[in-house]
Amino acid sequence: MPLLSVCIPAYNRPKELKRLLESIDADSDDLEILIIEDHSPGRSKIADVVNDFIESSGYCVRYEENENNLGYDHNIRKLVATASGDYILFMGDDDLFIQGALDKYLEFIRQNKEYPYILRSYISVHGNGIVETFKYLPETIVIPAGEESVTWLFKRSVSLSGFTIRRQEAQQFATPDLDGTLLYQVYLMSEVCLLHDSVFCDFPVTQAWQTFRDDKPMFGASEAERGRFQPGAVSADNSINFTKAYFEVAGYLDQKHGTSLEPRIRMQISKYSYPFLSIQRKNGISQFLRYARRLDKELGLGVSGYFHCYKWGLVILGERICDRIIILIKKILGHTPEL
Repeated sequence: MPLLSVCIPAYNRPKELKRLLESIDADSDDLEILIIEDHSPGRSKIADVVNDFIESSGYCVRYEENENNLGYDHNIRKLVATASGDYILFMGDDDLFIQGALDKYLEFIRQNKEYPYILRSYISVHGNGIVETFKYLPETIVIPAGEESVTWLFKRSVSLSGFTIRRQEAQQFATPDLDGTLLYQVYLMSEVCLLHDSVFCDFPVTQAWQTFRDDKPMFGASEAERGRFQPGAVSADNSINFTKAYFEVAGYLDQKHGTSLEPRIRMQISKYSYPFLSIQRKNGISQFLRYARRLDKELGLGVSGYFHCYKWGLVILGERICDRIIILIKKILGHTPEL
């Protein structure tokens, strides 16, 4: 059994998948690579990329193709069911591994095998070349189990890039109930971290490409996603429906466990609502203000003063300057500030 399964849901990005596979540079004895293609128009090109990689690399690579488009959440669940590693590390097919970091991360996993969930650090490179680091704490630390920690982890576990969970627990909590939310990994984290301590890894392992900034989302083709998301653009409705899904997942967990995650998570998201707001700033001030009003009225994100600071900062300064300010604050502190 390998220590780690690198699990990749593939959909219509053959060039990006090739780039991701070529970035894998760890000890081949410790990992398998599992790719499940979700019935996309680019299936044949994706298969060619995978076959070329199998021939040229020494890794254990498994490739499957879905007969029908399952959608994001169902495909993630299938990857969990199919993987054989002790731990699973998810990668979006447009993400990358940072050179030399994967072997280091494998050693980190070996030293922390008592923890079923690892909150990873990662970076993102903006279109202007500026690197933003997502490091949530100053140093590696154990995060105690419970409702408070799940609330804190909720938003910080959304990015699929480098999301790491022990396979046994991920399989234990499998459910189709949240298909279409695009947040199945957050659900898995929550189930695990309500019961078990987790650990934070303080060095970045992956680079998230954040294709949403190019306004080319790949969601909305499956039956579960079709009523929520419109393919082809990051519209205001898509952004609202994605944000609503956070509270759908939280409400599902509250109903199942008798917790009170939903109001806690609403406050957390409000405090860290900058990316929820900034994603629509490019559409002009009037459309942006209508969108921000919907976030407040429909989802209650105006519960903290931070939401309103971000909103007016984006109106006055624009997205690029606001991005630079936030990145500068992170660089000065060395990690994401605790609000």
